[in-house]
Amino acid sequence: MEKSQLKEKGPDVRVGDRVRVFRRVVEKSRDRVQVLEGTVMGKQGSGLSESFTIHRVAHKHGMCCSFLVHSPRLEAVEVVCGGKVRRAKLNYLKGAYGKRAKVRESVVRKKK
Repeated sequence: MEKSQLKEKGPDVRVGDRVRVFRRVVEKSRDRVQVLEGTVMGKQGSGLSESFTIHRVAHKHGMCCSFLVHSPRLEAVEVVCGGKVRRAKLNYLKGAYGKRAKVRESVVRKKK
């Protein structure tokens, strides 16, 4: 039953990547696509319950959002640039802003 709900190809995101997430939002009678851009803090789960968490900073306030990879509300995930990290979870980003909230850019996964 789970196999029928899995997406053909999920997004290829890694921890530390800067991503742009397009999610569908339903407001009363209309649908719209909302775009969020942030750094991938961690990935968890497998199969249908696989998810990833992004962290974005706006006006010195951080915000964490979790997204299910196989959710029908998730339109697309595009990798803006790759990140070079040495941790599986980037929880140190939660209280950081400015230069401290940056992740080094990876030369290998750079977007062309």
